[in-house]
Amino acid sequence: MRKIKLLLEYEGTRYSGWQFQPNQVSIQGVLESKLHKITKKKTRVIGSGRTDSGVHAEGQVAHFQTTSAMTPLEFLKALNSLLPPDIVVKKVEEAKPDFHAQISATRKTYRYTILNRDYPSALQGRFAHYIAIPTLNVAAMRKAARCLVGQKDFKAFQGSGCTAKSTLREIYRLSIVKKDDFIRITVEGSGFLKYMVRNIVGTLIEIGWGNWPPEQMQTILKSKNRRLAGPTAPSRGLCLVKVVYGKKSPRKKTKRT
Repeated sequence: MRKIKLLLEYEGTRYSGWQFQPNQVSIQGVLESKLHKITKKKTRVIGSGRTDSGVHAEGQVAHFQTTSAMTPLEFLKALNSLLPPDIVVKKVEEAKPDFHAQISATRKTYRYTILNRDYPSALQGRFAHYIAIPTLNVAAMRKAARCLVGQKDFKAFQGSGCTAKSTLREIYRLSIVKKDDFIRITVEGSGFLKYMVRNIVGTLIEIGWGNWPPEQMQTILKSKNRRLAGPTAPSRGLCLVKVVYGKKSPRKKTKRT
């Protein structure tokens, strides 16, 4: 039995998320159906994490096991010939027997994009959360975000229905960059709770609007109370950028955002 590793890119707008769900179209479900056509066998595809409905990915990682003699390049070409245009396999390679797309991951990077101007975008509308007015105070958002870096209890930003045994997570880097009309919030961490990044973004938006002072973020974090945090930001602005595997690298010095 061989283990095959996939690097995937997808536009998540019309999907119910990564995980298979009855009567829903999911990324996992589409991949498994195409692999069944290729190998003539039912094949389980395991992803690095369950991206939510409408969330995109530039660097989702998955694996499956197979007895097929096809080469990685043959799998790449076969899958891309059958997959819809909004799902692309970027790379296929043999994986070691002990590799696991989810369990072996040591860190993940997500990016949330906000379009902040007085008119939307026809081309970027599916990939950015549009906020017309007022203009967000990026300096206040950066100040608020600093307290989130490090190992913390992120219970206040945990989505409903989350089954995680622990709400402790570590954020290695959280940067907020404004370029032209776009604000991009990049979060790199050991792992994330359900809706955690989107709930953090929703809270940062409230602070950017001036509804709360930057210091409110620390109060919310310490409260461990989801009701005190901001609303969940829309899924269309979120993208899984990268998944890292291997030994945990030494913690980087935190740069000021």
